[in-house]
Parts: sequence; C-alpha cells; structure tokens
Amino acid sequence: MTDSQKSDETAADLTEATAPVAARADADQATAEQATVGETVAQEDVDQEGVAAQAEGDEAVAVVEESAAVEAPAPAPVPAPAPRPAPSPAAFAARPKPAAAAPAAAPAPVASATSLAEAARWGRVEGDGHVFLTIDGDEHPVGQYPGVSNDEALAYFARKYDDIVAQVLLLEQRISSKAPSTDMQKTVSHLREQLAERNMVGDLRSAEARLDAVSAQITELEKAEKAEHDAVRASELAAREAIVAEAEEISGQDPAQIQWKTSSARMNELFESWKTAQKSGIRLGRSNEDALWKRFRAARTVFDRHRRAYFSQLDSTNSAAKSAKEKLITEAEALSSSTDWGFAAGEYRRLMDEWKASPRASRKDDDALWARFRAAQDVFFTHRQSANEEIDQEYAANLTVKEALLVEANAILPVKDLAAAKKALQSVRDRWEEAGKVPRADMGRIEAALRKVEDAVSHAEEENWQRSNPETKARTNSALSQLEAAISGLQDDLAKAENAGDERKIKGAREALEARQAWLDQIQRSASELS
Repeated sequence: MTDSQKSDETAADLTEATAPVAARADADQATAEQATVGETVAQEDVDQEGVAAQAEGDEAVAVVEESAAVEAPAPAPVPAPAPRPAPSPAAFAARPKPAAAAPAAAPAPVASATSLAEAARWGRVEGDGHVFLTIDGDEHPVGQYPGVSNDEALAYFARKYDDIVAQVLLLEQRISSKAPSTDMQKTVSHLREQLAERNMVGDLRSAEARLDAVSAQITELEKAEKAEHDAVRASELAAREAIVAEAEEISGQDPAQIQWKTSSARMNELFESWKTAQKSGIRLGRSNEDALWKRFRAARTVFDRHRRAYFSQLDSTNSAAKSAKEKLITEAEALSSSTDWGFAAGEYRRLMDEWKASPRASRKDDDALWARFRAAQDVFFTHRQSANEEIDQEYAANLTVKEALLVEANAILPVKDLAAAKKALQSVRDRWEEAGKVPRADMGRIEAALRKVEDAVSHAEEENWQRSNPETKARTNSALSQLEAAISGLQDDLAKAENAGDERKIKGAREALEARQAWLDQIQRSASELS
C-alpha cells in the first residue's frame, strides 16, 4: 500500500468517526475545511451522548495511527445517520457547488476557550498530525489529526479538553443554584473517566482538582438535600399522624353523645386529606405508611360501626315512638267530636302530658304526627269555643243584673253599722245567685268585685269580735293596773330625788315616768275601743 493510499484510507476512517458533522455539512452544501470539521466535532461533544460518541471517534483515530504503521484493518466505523457513506475531508473540500444555488455561509469556527499558546504548554504535534499530552512531566500520545496544520490538530484536541471544562463549569453553576443533586456524582465519575483516557490537550490536573472540589460540594449539597428531605418528611409524618389522631379521637367518642352529622363530615374531610397526602405528599416509607393506614382504617371502621349501630337503634326508637304517638292521636281524634266539654278538656290535658313524656320520633315523622294531634285538638276546642260564644250571648242579660248588684254592694262600704252591712250583703248575695251565670270573659272580674265587699264586711266583723272578747278586756285591765302601780312608785322616787337634790336620779325618774305614762295612755285608748 502506497503512502498516498494510506493517507486516503486514514482520512476516510476519520470522516466515518465524524460522520454526523460531514452529513450535516453535506445537507447544507457548505465548504467544509478540515479545521471546521474538527471544530464541528468538538461542538458535537458537548452533551453527554456526544462525549461518548467522540470517545469512540478518538479510538478510531488512534487505530488509524496504528494502521498507518502496521497496515492493520481499521475498526468498524461509527454508524452515521445518513444512509450513504460520507466523503473524506479532502474529497468533500474538492466537491463543486451546485451552479444554480447560492453558496451557503459556513458556520463560524467556535473559538477554543484554551488558546494555542496555552494548549502548547500541555501538548505538542509532530509528524503527520500526531498529538502528545504532557502531564506530570511525562508525555502521552493523544491521537492523530492528519492532513491539517499543527495548530489545527492541537486546537482540535484542546477543544476536547474545553468540553470537559465546560461541563465542570456547568456542574459548578448547578451546585451554586442549589439544583437537585441527582446524577451529579455520576456525571463527575464520567468526566473523570474521560480525563483518564488522556485523549485531549489541556491542564488535566487542574480539571481533576476542580472535579474533586465539585465532588465535595455535591456531597455537601446531598447532605443539605437529605436534611431538607428529612425535615419535610418529618413534617409530612406529623401531618399524617395528626390526621390519624383526630380520626381516632372522633371514633373514640361516646356514641350516645357524639354529633353524628358534624363528626361524619369531619371524618370524610380527614379521609380526603389522607388521599391527597398519599397522592401528592412525600413518601414516608412503606412501614410508616402501612402502620398509619392501619390505624386510620381501624378508626374509620370503629366510627362506621358505631354510626350504624346508633342509627339502627334510633330507627327502632323512632318506630316505637311513632307507634305510641299514633295511639295518642287515635284517642285525640275520637274525643274531637265530644260535647262533654269538661271531661274532654281534661282528657286532652292528659293526652298532652303523655305526648310530652313520649320519646321523639324522627324529625319528619314527629312533625307530621304533631300536626295530626294538634288538628284533633283544634277541632274539639273550636267546637267548644263556638258553644261558649252561644252561651255568652245568653248570659249577657245576667251580667247587667250583677253589675247593678255590685253598685249596691259597694254602697255598704265603709262599714259603719256591722249588723246593717251584713244584712244588706246577704240580700245582694241572694239576688246574685238568682241572676245566674255571666259570660266567661266577665266572670272573673264580677266575682272579684263582689269578693272585695265580702272581705271588707268580714274584716269589720273580726274587729268587732276582738273588741268584745272577754279575755282581751281582762288582759287590758291587768296591764292598766300594773302601769298605774308603776307610775305611782316612780312619782314617789321623783319626789325623793327632788328633796335630795340629786339631779341624776331626778332625770332618770322623770324619763321612766314619762314612758310609763305614754304606755298607760295607749292602753286606756284601746280599752275604750273595746268597751
């Protein structure tokens, strides 16, 4: 194989490794210089998948270098997206442009972040594009980029290093912005592997040191994320515990005292809160979630069992209450046509007392039953009211007579002659009974007015008896005798004090004498009234 044939074969293999770039250039029909091909390959290496593809391409370049020396077959080319093989860089550069189409602008070369001078510190090119990396004082072969200038070959492998640095920078920015740390360490490991392949030119030790720092920062970020996750998990666990505790509190209430409507609504709200937390909340671990769910489910089961038992008993109680009240209604409806007003009214009072003592049925049934019971009462009392109104019309004349008798009775007052007053009152009473009944509305007023006159006459009679009572007179006479004797003794004491000139005793005797004299005057007046 001639040197020319080897060169063409090497260029073809390199083009297959960078087939996506060539295919895109072919689609645009742009003039692709060899340096542009290298820069485009570097651009394709930015994302993680591109890096892997480029690594395979670099392996192909290394194999090409060896094949040039030992004429060994080249490795299988990297599959290109285009179905046809891409032309070699030299053939693609010599390909004529279509006459009818205007030349498309070639993409501007991407400037390497690492300058050629900087790249030259860490690598060199010799021979037909062979590139070497200097690291820790030792040189390592990186690969070959034949058919281009030394600067272009060096810049191509420097851009591979720049790609690694760009990804490190991206990681640093993600850490700085507190982005999720998921897969960051995996990316660091992948970048370390790429650096270890020594297929680029640049300050690899600096990049490795930056990766070490990034890895430590990712560890701290992971710790912070774990602490935050633990705090959120603890908060979620406390919230879920609160749901369960409240459900257990509700289910633990006395079924006879619980407010079922309010408690049922709250239990449903707790269940909805549980479902929402289970669906969108943070995971608590299978053991925690299973334990909490068992407690919550048990509380709901107990609550539902108590509720069913309560309402079953309530239905039984309502049924018994309904039967008892329907019996009372039957009696009330039977009395509604009675004209024995006094007896029927008493029976209705009895039925009403039994109704109040009966347990309540359901609200709907109880309202309907009460309406029937009240309707039967209304029928009776309406009939009685009509009958009373007819009677009142008949008694209107009796009212006129009794009102005249009241005028006559009031003329007795005040009582001056007890015997005459008693005689006049008895006459009024006799005619009062003969007059008969008055309308019910006036009965209380008329009777109260006559009773006032009767009380006045009775009071006068009581006073007269007290005055004529022999025992009272005897007690009065005895008191008079005692006071008269006491007054006589006090008069003697006063005379002695005056003769002695003792002012203190004179004053005391006079005060005692005046008091006894006042009592004597009062008793003498009472005695005169009794006589």
